[in-house]
Amino acid sequence: MPSESAVVAVWGISLVVGVVVIIVVGVLLALIVRTARQIDAAAAVVWAVGQRIANATIHIPLLATTNRIAGQIVARAGGIDAAAAAIESHAGGCPSCPACAHGGAR
Repeated sequence: MPSESAVVAVWGISLVVGVVVIIVVGVLLALIVRTARQIDAAAAVVWAVGQRIANATIHIPLLATTNRIAGQIVARAGGIDAAAAAIESHAGGCPSCPACAHGGAR
């Protein structure tokens, strides 16, 4: 049977080792919590930036419709320009204008 002093020494060493282990585990857990908070903060920043990018780019698909409609406007404007040129040409050579435009003689 071990002596009483040996038992006390083993208990003392066990307690010191236990305290050291508890301190190391506490420090590691504190580091994990700090790292988790840093990750959470970074994720919040990424989320906010992602939302701003989404808000800034949400209308980009509508540009195809805008381009199509702008092309139609340009085509119609060309027709209006041609009609105005025809009117100008007619008015330049017609002695009855503008009376002929209202159904009068040509």
